[in-house]
Amino acid sequence: MRTNIVIDDKLMADAIELSGLDTKKAVVEEALKLFVQLKRQNEIRKIARKKLQWEGNLEEMRTTDDIS
Repeated sequence: MRTNIVIDDKLMADAIELSGLDTKKAVVEEALKLFVQLKRQNEIRKIARKKLQWEGNLEEMRTTDDIS
C-alpha cells in the first residue's frame, strides 16, 4: 500500500542509524512489525494474567535455606 506520511527527520535518521537498515521504507516496516508484535504480546499477557493464579508464599521461598 502506498502511503505518504510526514515523519520527523531526526527521528528517522536515528532509526536508520540504530536499525542498520538502508531505507526509510525498511525502517517503517520494521517499526510496524515491532509495534504489532508488542501489541500481540500485551494481549497474550492480559489473557494469561486472567487464567494463571499464583499459589505459594514468596517470602517463605526467599528465606528457605534449602536451595535445590
